[in-house]
Amino acid sequence: MRLTVSALGVLLSLLLMAALDIGTAGKMPGAAGEAAAQAQCTRFAVIGDYGDAGQPEADVAALVKSWNPEFIITTGDNNYPSGAAETIDENIGQYYHEFISPYLGTYGEGADTNRFFPSLGNHDWQATDAQPYIDYFTLPHNERYYDFVWGPVHFFAVDSDRREPDDRTADSVQAEWIRERMLASTAPWQIVYMHHPPYTSSRRGSVETMQWPYKAWGADAVLAGHDHLYERLLVGNLLYLVNGAGGRALDRFADTPLRGSRVRFNDDHGALDVLACPEEITFEFVTREGIVIDSYTLSGEPVNLTLRQYLPLVP
Repeated sequence: MRLTVSALGVLLSLLLMAALDIGTAGKMPGAAGEAAAQAQCTRFAVIGDYGDAGQPEADVAALVKSWNPEFIITTGDNNYPSGAAETIDENIGQYYHEFISPYLGTYGEGADTNRFFPSLGNHDWQATDAQPYIDYFTLPHNERYYDFVWGPVHFFAVDSDRREPDDRTADSVQAEWIRERMLASTAPWQIVYMHHPPYTSSRRGSVETMQWPYKAWGADAVLAGHDHLYERLLVGNLLYLVNGAGGRALDRFADTPLRGSRVRFNDDHGALDVLACPEEITFEFVTREGIVIDSYTLSGEPVNLTLRQYLPLVP
């Protein structure tokens, strides 16, 4: 059979279209594929330095609940001023009891399965051995530092306080446990969170002791609090977020920011709204008024840092 140049072109086009159909069939294009991808995603909130019963904490809690997150993680200082048993339910359960299991407080029903994963802060440690915190929550491992997997994310809660019995240096028992668990992780994303920030442009300054080799161990992002503000930094090609504006009075930045600082905000309280999917994860810092201050997406592609940033004029 002889084909003209025109007929040959038509045939090749048909063959190419058929090949594309075969190639994309396994990816479930369209609504079905989008629904399947969405089912693998998880939405969670991050609050920090929040445990100070009052209007700012109430506003941030209402904001977080409006997102309907699957769970919440915290960057420490869950119970001001001194981590006492007498204040812990008022500071935490009053606002977040529906995420905690088992919940033994007095503010309502708890969760069927625990959906609240805090990290220890220095104010929590002001109580002897942080015992009220240990008694209030039921968490993995030794409850001071631990890990868990939810959806496409493997989380590593670090105890960054100097009173941690297993120490907090990069060669400590705690760090070795975190390192081994992270290196063995098969999750698409690894997120480390703690209280004291390894890097910050706040007036208190960076906590050098917590500058562990997270990226070498496989971390994709490091979240911290302690400073009552929001900051996004990129240090050594690793994302660092300082998120400590959950309820306590806000802090000030130093006059000169760190070189890696990209976004700084301390004009209002807020929280992080995070959507994690197998191929990308987006962090948005939102004020209690619902204003998106910063939106940042990490992608699993070779070029894995993309930015969507919204900076309203805030006086």
